[in-house]
Amino acid sequence: MASISLRRFIRWLPDEASEPTSTLVLTSPEKRFVDVRVTLADGSDSLAASEEILPLSRLDWAMAGTSSSTVLGEGHSLSRWRHWIDSRSLDAPPDEGHMYAQPDGLSTLEKGQMVNPTTGKDTDYEEMWFDPPPKTTGGNKALCVVLVMEDEDKGKKGMFVRLGEWAQVFVRDGAGEGDLVAERWEWRDDDGKGWRRRVRLGDGGRKLPCEEVLGAADVEVGGEFGVGDEVWRVVEATEV
Repeated sequence: MASISLRRFIRWLPDEASEPTSTLVLTSPEKRFVDVRVTLADGSDSLAASEEILPLSRLDWAMAGTSSSTVLGEGHSLSRWRHWIDSRSLDAPPDEGHMYAQPDGLSTLEKGQMVNPTTGKDTDYEEMWFDPPPKTTGGNKALCVVLVMEDEDKGKKGMFVRLGEWAQVFVRDGAGEGDLVAERWEWRDDDGKGWRRRVRLGDGGRKLPCEEVLGAADVEVGGEFGVGDEVWRVVEATEV
């Protein structure tokens, strides 16, 4: 099942809960995901309504890969994420968390342990996720599209996920800390413009497939989109 996951807070036990980022995870029906976490400006609780072009220093974390989940009991499952690309590591180990469904039917409390970036120590954490249903974007059905790009010779990997009214892409162009680019797009019908880029982090001149894919009339599995010398392959395209 596909999901749009917006993080409401993170809590490093025993500290109080807070949300220093704008975090969105898009997961496809075949469990491919792109997770982009943007550090918010001081004193802000959200990204600006207009497009933001930000330095990589504002990228808290970005990941793309595949996930799986095992039911352990009613309303309780163990989820595991394998990071095909990770902004913090070239060879990140899988991470996992216990997921607890909340009474509202749209929220999930995640519990686990990972390194607290502030202290550098393994710490118990809690994260609250809100999973609204995907919206349509002008048609009768919400859509999901996933593309991947890999050039082993150049050390480049990328994944794009569009789900309902949201789309995200994350690319690693090499082994360096600066070889990262991420974007988030949103579809809105309040001004007639449809898709618009909400945030971009990384190399401002680096071309990505978002605009072409989001503007395409028909996207099918097996199709390809060219971006410079790169080939982005469509691996999922379905109604959700």
